[in-house]
Amino acid sequence: MGKTKKLTLLGLLAALSIILSFVESLLPPIYAAVPGIKIGLANIVSVLLLYKFSLKDTAIVTLVRVLTVAFLFGNVMTLSYSLAGAFLSITVMALLKKTKLFSTIGVSISGGVAHNLGQIIVAILVTSTLEIGYYMIFLCISGVLSGTLIGILGALVLKYTKNLKG
Repeated sequence: MGKTKKLTLLGLLAALSIILSFVESLLPPIYAAVPGIKIGLANIVSVLLLYKFSLKDTAIVTLVRVLTVAFLFGNVMTLSYSLAGAFLSITVMALLKKTKLFSTIGVSISGGVAHNLGQIIVAILVTSTLEIGYYMIFLCISGVLSGTLIGILGALVLKYTKNLKG
């Protein structure tokens, strides 16, 4: 793939992930009793990038998405939580993908849980309150559920884009 074509495609994927983040922000809370739980629709694009492009491309598109979404719809705290979650998630998913021991769904589930762990670590550092770690119980459950959904959708996208090369 030529550099211009690749850059254009990565730009379109960044835009798609931003749009998916925006659409998700419009949805009602999944479970109002536990705030902050989201599906993570933009991570469908992350799964596609991880399997079709380089880790560097995946990280760059993710950074563009996180920065754009935080500046448009969030604040500095949103940015710090999102950066920590996104980059821990990508790191874990890339490592597990590399082992070839996990399916797309397994990789996505690990990414969902890692994303939540990254956010909990930031919350503990910001508030100096270790007890926030107990919230991880709920976030692990939501990470597994949303990771499963995103993994299934990501696998479908990969199936229908099998001719796409990064």
